[in-house]
Amino acid sequence: MVLDNIENLLEKYENGETSLKEEQQLKDYFSQETVAPHLEMYKPIFCYFLENQQEQFTKHLPLKTKKVFNYKWLSVAAVTVLMVSIFNSYGKDVISQKDREDYGKAKAALELVSKHFNKGVSKVNYLGTLDKAGEQVAYLDEMNNPMGRIFKNN
Repeated sequence: MVLDNIENLLEKYENGETSLKEEQQLKDYFSQETVAPHLEMYKPIFCYFLENQQEQFTKHLPLKTKKVFNYKWLSVAAVTVLMVSIFNSYGKDVISQKDREDYGKAKAALELVSKHFNKGVSKVNYLGTLDKAGEQVAYLDEMNNPMGRIFKNN
């Protein structure tokens, strides 16, 4: 009777239909010294489960308590430092006295060149007046030759 019950439980176990209580009955049966010869192949499986339940992990696992550095905040801090340094150096004099003197000399030289250039331009301005006078003379020539004017427009 016990053997029939064990065979039925094995069939249910293979189909995945056993409860925990029924599996415990199978483990108890196969942990005995004497098992039916035709069921001997199941003994290592259930003995393994029993031994595996009694195993304990004894190795010490260190916990990682060290915080990982977040690099995206480092980039935010770098940009902030850069912006503050640019803002602070914006209003300060970073030009040396020698650079100021050189700038003044260059400015004076360019003003002198500009002054002489403007004089030359003012003397050449009459050429524009002469150009307008030449256009008026050309118009008068066309008035003297009315036939040329008619043929020119067509």
